[in-house]
Amino acid sequence: MKKHILLLAMMLLPMAAGAEEVEIGGIYYELISTIKEATVKKKPSGNYAGCVAIPATVTYNRTEYRVTSIGDGAFEWCNSLIGVTIPNSVTSIGKSAFIKCSGLTSITIPSSVTSIGEEAFSKCIGLTAVHITDIAAWCKISFDNSLSNPLFYAHHLYLGEEEITDLAIPNSVMTIRGSAFSGCSGLTSVTIPNCVASIGKSAFSGCSGLTSLTIGNSVTTIGDEAFSGCSGLTSLTIGYSVKTIEYAAFNGCSGLTSLTIPNSVTKIGMYAFRYCTGLTSVTIPNSVTTIDHAAFDGCSGLTSVTIGSGVKNIYNLAFASCKELKDVYCMAEEVPGTNIGAFKDTNFEEYATLHVPSALINAYREKEPWKNFKEIKSLTEEDIPVTPDQRKCATPTIAFVDGKLKFSCETKDVEFVYDIMSTYSVHGVSSEVLPIFKCTVSVYATKEDYYNSDVATMEFTLGENGELCDVNKDGAVDVADITTIINKIGGSKR
Repeated sequence: MKKHILLLAMMLLPMAAGAEEVEIGGIYYELISTIKEATVKKKPSGNYAGCVAIPATVTYNRTEYRVTSIGDGAFEWCNSLIGVTIPNSVTSIGKSAFIKCSGLTSITIPSSVTSIGEEAFSKCIGLTAVHITDIAAWCKISFDNSLSNPLFYAHHLYLGEEEITDLAIPNSVMTIRGSAFSGCSGLTSVTIPNCVASIGKSAFSGCSGLTSLTIGNSVTTIGDEAFSGCSGLTSLTIGYSVKTIEYAAFNGCSGLTSLTIPNSVTKIGMYAFRYCTGLTSVTIPNSVTTIDHAAFDGCSGLTSVTIGSGVKNIYNLAFASCKELKDVYCMAEEVPGTNIGAFKDTNFEEYATLHVPSALINAYREKEPWKNFKEIKSLTEEDIPVTPDQRKCATPTIAFVDGKLKFSCETKDVEFVYDIMSTYSVHGVSSEVLPIFKCTVSVYATKEDYYNSDVATMEFTLGENGELCDVNKDGAVDVADITTIINKIGGSKR
C-alpha cells in the first residue's frame, strides 16, 4: 500500500512543479511553466462580476504566459457577470465554463476557439446575443460528445454588427452536435451541407423563426428533438440518405403543410411529427417498416395519409387526434401489426375511407382497428403514389468546353448547385516557378418536387502542364483564372 502511495506521489510531482495558481489583475489563472500557457480558473472565494476582460498574455515573476483556455466551471454561477471579452489566444472553453450566468447578456467568441465543453453556456437565461468573429471558422468547433443540454439559449446570432438570419454551414462540418443552435429564433433559413452525416439532439430546437430547411444528402440520422418547436418552418427538404427520424425530431412544427419522406427512411420515431397541425397530407415511403408511438399525434389538419408497402408495425396513437382525416391509402402487402389506439380520436369510424389492395380487403375487415373505418375500398392505379426514387434527379456530368465548365443532367429543367475548392502548390527545380492551382469542382442537380441528385466531382489543374492554363489570356496563370472559370460556369445557379 505504501509503495502505491509513493508511486502516486511521484507521478504527481511533475504536475505540481509545472503548474501554479495565482491571481493577476483580478483574474485567477493556472500557470503551466513548462509550456508558458495560462488557464482562467474559478475564484477560490467569491465570484467574478461586472465586465471581465481576459488578456491574451499575463506576466508573472518576469515570465510571460499565453492565455489559451477558460477552465471547467471558471465562471459558473457568476450571476453578477455582465460581459466577458475572450482574446484570440483562447482555443478552448471548458465544461460548464459559464453555466447559470444569468446576468450575462452577450458574449463574443473569437475564431481561435476550436472546442467548447459540455453545458458551457447552459442556463444563461439572459443571453440574447452571441457575437461570432468568424462564422465559417466557428462552425468548425467540435462539441463534446456528451452534450445533452442546450449550449446556447441565445435569441439571435450576430456576425459583427449584422444579425444572422441565414445559416449556410461550411462543407468542413461533419456533425452538428446536440443543442448547437438551440433557441436561435432569429434564424430563418438553414442549409445542412452534403458532408454532414448526423444532426444531434435539439440541434435547432426552438428556432421558431426558421422558415426554410434543406437537409443534405449525406445525413443519415435526424436526432431527438433536432427541430422541435420550429413553428415557423414551412419549407422542408429531407435528403435521400436519412434512415431514421428520431424522437420528436419535428414535434410542434405547426407551419408545415406537406411532407415527403425520402425512400431511405426505415423508421419514424416516437412523436416525430407530433402537433404538426398544418400538415394536410403525408406520404410514407415503402422503405419505412415502423411508425412509432404518437408519430403523427395531434396533426389536426391531416386529411390524407399514404402508407407504403413496407410498413410492418404501427404503434399506439400513431395518428391520434387527426380529426380531419378522410382517406388512408395503405399499400402494405400484409395487414400491418397495428395498435388498437393507432387512430384514436380521429372520427375515422364516421368519416374516413380506407384504401387497400383488393386481395386484402377481407383481411383488413377482420382486424382492429382497420375494420372500424367507415368504408374500405380497393386501391386503384391513381391511388398508388410515385415513389421517391422515381423523383430523384439524375447525377449530373461535368465537362470543360470552350473555356467554360459545363454541367448537364438527364433530368430536364434542373438547377445546378456547385462548389469549387482550390489549393495552391508550387513544384519544380528552376529559379522561376509557374504557379499551379489544383481545383476540385462538385455539383448536384436539384428540382422542385424531386430529390437532389448524387454529387458529381471533377479535379482539374491550372498550370503549364495541366488541363487548363491562361484562361483569361492576361499573360499569367493566377487566381484571376480561377475567378474567370467560376464566372464562366454555364447553366449553374447557387
